[in-house]
Amino acid sequence: MNETKRNLGLPFAEILRMAWVSVCTHKLRSALTMLGIAIGVFSVIGAMTVITALQASIEEQLNVLGSTSFQVSKYPAIHSHGPINPYANRRNINIGQAQRAKELLADTGATISLNVGRYGRQVFFEDKKTNPNNSLIGTDEAFIAGRSFNIALGRNLTAEDGEFGRAVCVIGSDTRDRLIPVGDPIGAVIRVDGQGYRVVGVLERKGELFGNSQDNLVVIPITRFLQVYGRENRSIGINVQARTQAEMGATMDRAYGAMRVVRGLQPEDANDFEIFSNDTLVQAFDKIANVVGAGAFVISLIALLAAGVGIMNIMLVSVTERTKEIGIRKSLGAQRRAILKQFLIEAMVIAQCGGLIGIALGVGGGNLAAKAMEAGAVFPVTWTIVGFAFCSAIGIGFGFYPAWKAAGLDPIEALRFE
Repeated sequence: MNETKRNLGLPFAEILRMAWVSVCTHKLRSALTMLGIAIGVFSVIGAMTVITALQASIEEQLNVLGSTSFQVSKYPAIHSHGPINPYANRRNINIGQAQRAKELLADTGATISLNVGRYGRQVFFEDKKTNPNNSLIGTDEAFIAGRSFNIALGRNLTAEDGEFGRAVCVIGSDTRDRLIPVGDPIGAVIRVDGQGYRVVGVLERKGELFGNSQDNLVVIPITRFLQVYGRENRSIGINVQARTQAEMGATMDRAYGAMRVVRGLQPEDANDFEIFSNDTLVQAFDKIANVVGAGAFVISLIALLAAGVGIMNIMLVSVTERTKEIGIRKSLGAQRRAILKQFLIEAMVIAQCGGLIGIALGVGGGNLAAKAMEAGAVFPVTWTIVGFAFCSAIGIGFGFYPAWKAAGLDPIEALRFE
């Protein structure tokens, strides 16, 4: 039994104990080395926690178009508004094109609404006013169904409202609460940008989407909107709601064909419009998330490599300090692999302790950031496993040379070391 222990080295539990004692003996340098590991892991785990939380929130909350709806627009769902915008030179979808596309899609049985908007508007009623955060939407009677709203009071817009360009509106619950918190709002005349609109309906409360209220809005007939604000430099959005989920793909294909016809595109011409659904929005966000995740991984990799150099340094110092101890163990019969294993485990203990600290901070900090963005708490299991495995690899990779150097010491020279 004694011969076996001598050949195999110390038991694994004893090696772990010695590694922990070594770490605790040099608290400051161990803590600084762990800090480098923790920073690297924190950067990637924190970023991926936020991204995972937002992805989950998007899948849960993204119902602005409805499960069977898609949007036709000049711009894609997510795009840059900066000076370099490849979509800025596209022609606007004017009201004539939008109405023609609606006619071409009529036989699909889909519910189709046209919409255009102005945002950040302030709404007035008598001596009250809202914050400048309301959306003014010019649309038609199909908007409510296409955006999954319901009428709480009064009525919806009608086809006649649009035909005659009536100055009527349907308002959101937040707008109503701000302007007419008490009494019946139906028939009240509110003002937006100096124009008066008679309230004919109030929408049921829908809540927030990504931290922004969906209930700060005023909906008016699109014909009235274009009379007030003009048709120039305005691109009309088209919301299409298929009859069933099964028909959505075919309806979307028809929409592509209809839009190419109304836009006068030749077979060889690329589409100068976009069609997107909830799935498209999720996919677009996933692309952004992948880029952010890759950036966070590169940053964390640099930090982890720098921390790995610190592990190598601290282990080389440890080998020098414990040269005589190594000589004694080897003179008693400890094999090279036993010494190698002991120092590799010590390097891994430092790396993994730092990794656990980074994971805890990353998950905690990431969820705090996600909460500030109105997203739920998550635990990124995959990235946690990847981060912990990478820390182990850093410990082994950068701890191998010091461990190999310790295992290769000549016992006689080691015993003579002072």
